[in-house]
Amino acid sequence: MPIPADWPTTEAEALAEQERLRALVEPYGPGPADGDLVAGVDVAYDDERDLVVAAAVLLDHSTLEVVEEATAVGRIAFPYIPGLLAFRELPAVLDALAALTRTPDLVVCDGYGLAHPRRLGLASHLGVLTGLRTYGVAKTPFTFTSSAPGPERGAWAPLMDVPAGEGQAEEVVGRAVRTRNGVKPVFVSVGHRIGLDEATASTLHLARDYRQPETTRRADSLCRRALTDLQRASA
Repeated sequence: MPIPADWPTTEAEALAEQERLRALVEPYGPGPADGDLVAGVDVAYDDERDLVVAAAVLLDHSTLEVVEEATAVGRIAFPYIPGLLAFRELPAVLDALAALTRTPDLVVCDGYGLAHPRRLGLASHLGVLTGLRTYGVAKTPFTFTSSAPGPERGAWAPLMDVPAGEGQAEEVVGRAVRTRNGVKPVFVSVGHRIGLDEATASTLHLARDYRQPETTRRADSLCRRALTDLQRASA
């Protein structure tokens, strides 16, 4: 999964690339089957050294047992600009995924898919670049709105893009999903090659014991440990 040679380096180039890739997103498809391998990916930053550490943790979707782990370290590839975070994170994420010896059937990102101003959050971007089935689970609704889902686990409410101008229709871009009774919801959005119903069901399965999916928890922990080890080694 090589990084494209023409990886954007400016805001204008990145915006143009998002507009090009958004037409390639397939916001539908099946969920994972028994025995499928599902990867969680996440990143941690060392801003002082201009480094990003990415982690990919591969789980058995049925049992949630860890099958394989990999990390990658790289230079931060793009400046911080809201809505363009994928261009900072994806090079290292792609390297971490490439370091796995098995290809995941599904990748769950700590972030957004279609719940993005240009409908190309990190999960969708990653899916289009790799062809992998992807979706995003975020802790906050970004710039979108939703009513509160019911208090019980499994309740959900649509995540809506409500345009500011007149004459434009509202659009469902994801769901606020309650993964634990009485606990704040997470925000699920399709990435690529999976439907919203299927992504919601997968999220609830992966979030069996905690608010966040096990994929996200494991990848977050791994990239933080890897960053700590890197900083200690260079101290």
